[in-house]
Amino acid sequence: MRMMKRTFLAGVSALGIAYAGVAMAAGVTDADLLNDATNTKQVVTNGMGLQGHRFSPLTQINTTNVKDLVPAWSLSFGGEKQRGQEAQALVHDGVVYVTASYSRLFAMDAKTGDKLWEFDARLPEGIMPCCDVINRGAALYGDKVYFGTLDARIYALNAKTGKVVWHKTIDDFKAGYSYSAAPLVIPTKANGTLIVTGVSGGEFGVVGRVEARNADTGALVWSRPVLEGLMGTYKGKDSTMTGKKNETWPGDMYKTGGGAPWMGGTYDPETKLIFIGTGNPAPWNSWTRPGDNRWTSSRLAINPENGEIVWGFQTTPHDGWDFDGVNEFIPFDAKMGGKEMKLGATADRNGFFYVLDRTDGKFIHAMPFVSKITWAKGIDKNGRPIYNEDSRPGDPSKSADGKKGKEVFNVPSFLGGKNQMPVSYDDQTGLFYVPSNEWGMDIHNEPVVYKKGAAYLGAGFNIKPVFEDHIGSLKAIDPIAMKVIWEYKNKAPLWGGVLSTAGGLVFTGTPEGYLMAFDAKTGAVLWKFNVGTGIVAPPITWDQDGVQMVGVAAGWGGAVPLWGGEVAKTFKGIDQGGSYWAFKLASSTAAK
Repeated sequence: MRMMKRTFLAGVSALGIAYAGVAMAAGVTDADLLNDATNTKQVVTNGMGLQGHRFSPLTQINTTNVKDLVPAWSLSFGGEKQRGQEAQALVHDGVVYVTASYSRLFAMDAKTGDKLWEFDARLPEGIMPCCDVINRGAALYGDKVYFGTLDARIYALNAKTGKVVWHKTIDDFKAGYSYSAAPLVIPTKANGTLIVTGVSGGEFGVVGRVEARNADTGALVWSRPVLEGLMGTYKGKDSTMTGKKNETWPGDMYKTGGGAPWMGGTYDPETKLIFIGTGNPAPWNSWTRPGDNRWTSSRLAINPENGEIVWGFQTTPHDGWDFDGVNEFIPFDAKMGGKEMKLGATADRNGFFYVLDRTDGKFIHAMPFVSKITWAKGIDKNGRPIYNEDSRPGDPSKSADGKKGKEVFNVPSFLGGKNQMPVSYDDQTGLFYVPSNEWGMDIHNEPVVYKKGAAYLGAGFNIKPVFEDHIGSLKAIDPIAMKVIWEYKNKAPLWGGVLSTAGGLVFTGTPEGYLMAFDAKTGAVLWKFNVGTGIVAPPITWDQDGVQMVGVAAGWGGAVPLWGGEVAKTFKGIDQGGSYWAFKLASSTAAK
């Protein structure tokens, strides 16, 4: 992986406050959080509901009139701070909140797009974000808005003014820690409403963990390391060890073993569990760490009351290709074999789409959702990969010079069948809409030793397309029949999230700059609009005073342009940007 090691001093502080003409925000409540998926007048959770379905019941914009969608307003994030804009926005009481690159947060009038305030985090010299200077969103609760920064801090701001209420250090950025996910806000019985965060920085040998803080004060309530052998904490005291020391890790390697849960998670009010994914083990050179290396590249179910792991499912044991298991796990209900079941699904970076019983993590079934997978021949009846050992990069210690192991071509590439771009689950069609990429990589292993704050990979690579005509592929997947219903192919890699609506629509963006609307049942392209720069963020929709709005952040960047290789030819000439766009139906159409 080509590391992005930037040194700069960014930001100032909260800017001006201008709330004239905007309804003053009432506090976001526990009920607001729990009902977010059905309350169309707000978007107060990342995922448009704690379960992360990214589905809206709104129907004003539908398959018959989406062709008449037009821009309502746009706000520039300003200055020279552009690069990747990967955040989903939040909407509450007439205000749109969205984070931007370089750890910024904007509040905008939801009717006009006028900027109400801007907060720029002051970033120190030497931060080490692996995958661009992005941020993936904020969280709302009470009178505060929360977001993380690239120097591994979390801020609570006054939602009306943008002024800092409290801020806490998550970890040492000089050791490679950062934080870019949207925080998760969860009501609990034992400790009130908690702000749940993970960490980023798996490529630096950090210790992956999940933490929960008091929403009012930021005080740490519990901490859960995701590598076996490490001790959790609860209210300042040791709680329980994660797993069993040295059960699947050799020696002390688990102490620098990666596993960073850098994507945040989902919460299921029915089972009262947090679902969160963990990153790849460190280093990439798998020959240095024999064993399954739990609980890296896994989905974990965590009790939000005390931080205890309830179950874990490892998608890529003994990962050797950077197949993080961080992709979102989406709860859904369905009938299987005549029995109503509480299920969950995830499109893994390793190229397989999994369905599990979300009450206990039991494997139900899996299917490849990208083509020509080489690292595994399939998934066995227990959910474990059937490895193709010829596709594991060779042991460098057995090479002639001891410096470079056998190089192999592997599919998917280390950027995965799916990466940070979130899926949508449509409650009406019963389909998952999965933004994916068809690509492979030449990869080899090298010797490596851990050094604090330095890249800890032990691998080299070059990403290549698999097909001549496309890399990006938006797929509609039936999670029960386990088959692809329709597919849209895009020349450049897809890196933006997906939104589906009861109006029969699926929205997503492309690097070429198009926000697009598809027929949810057939995949037919019904509308598109070019915002002038690539889209790598998830769209949202909401009801603003009786008018359905569609919003999305725009700005080309993220991991893909950093690592280019042969793939870079597909997005040559795409300009950077930094803005937020809102759309609505043309007045003549809306009046009908």
